Amino acid sequence: MPITDADLSHWFTYHPPTGDQPKRYAELREAGMEFAREILRLTPPSADQSAAILKVREAVMCANASIACEGR
Repeated sequence: MPITDADLSHWFTYHPPTGDQPKRYAELREAGMEFAREILRLTPPSADQSAAILKVREAVMCANASIACEGR
């Protein structure tokens, strides 16, 4: 499906949290933190370790965006 102007407007508009969204954001952040800690514990310091942590952070941010944009 092509990206529309309406999609861009929706994605780049602030969506204040409603309902149980703050709780879901917190749960995702906690899960991401736990995974990142395991990466630090199990891997040696390196560029790959840094990349892995960054990807966990990106995954949490994208999941939060999915909640904020209600799956759109």
